[in-house]
Amino acid sequence: MRIILFILLFLAFGYSLGLVLANDTPVAVNLLFSNAPPRNLGLWLILSIILGVLIGMLLALLVFRVLQNKWEIGRLKKDNKRLQEELKQANIAIDRQANGQPVDQTIFVDTASTKTPSNSTLTKPSL
Repeated sequence: MRIILFILLFLAFGYSLGLVLANDTPVAVNLLFSNAPPRNLGLWLILSIILGVLIGMLLALLVFRVLQNKWEIGRLKKDNKRLQEELKQANIAIDRQANGQPVDQTIFVDTASTKTPSNSTLTKPSL
């Protein structure tokens, strides 16, 4: 993996060097509020590529964070709905018990996180 990364970095450096050498015309850039001094066109191209990559990476991280938060909110809403239902059932059982009515011996279990027991049996070791 390091070799592939090294090769990609070497190719990017070679491409950048080729851009600077092929575009050697000095160009002045107007930055709206100030003027940049005339520099090599290849240098301006490389700087704009680097700036575009950095802005793109920052925006991608921001979008990923927003999506991650939406997924978390959806999961928490589902858990909240399940817990409210369990609370409602527990309150009904408490009311029945307080009024002297028979209470169902229902066990409230989260079916999503339970594992099915294996059918293994314990045997007595032979001597």
